[in-house]
Amino acid sequence: MLHFSEMMPQNETSSMRSIQLRPEYTIIMKYDIQPNTQEAYYRYIMGEFIPGLQTMEIYMYRAWEIVYGDYPERQIEFITEINDIRTIIEGSQFVEMEERLKGYTDNYTRRILRYSGTFQL
Repeated sequence: MLHFSEMMPQNETSSMRSIQLRPEYTIIMKYDIQPNTQEAYYRYIMGEFIPGLQTMEIYMYRAWEIVYGDYPERQIEFITEINDIRTIIEGSQFVEMEERLKGYTDNYTRRILRYSGTFQL
């Protein structure tokens, strides 16, 4: 079981709350941020993308900046307890949010894996 804090919507009085999960799946997103979009990217990812995924019970677990090798510069990992993850990621809300994220990125890829708790490229 994992214990971590969840970001709360900006209109809440507290910005974080503690949650407990027994992760089933990891969603790994890798990409490079497009030049000259860093500020807009950051506003979107922190203000809409991550909170939007949380409403679907998908939680940010780790974020990496890859500075060595021939890999995209960002790797963000999300976890969920949801067994039917395909239904969620094929739903219109997820698809729309992911398409908007792609607008700020190059070399975007997404993988869904069984949760292992280890770093995966």
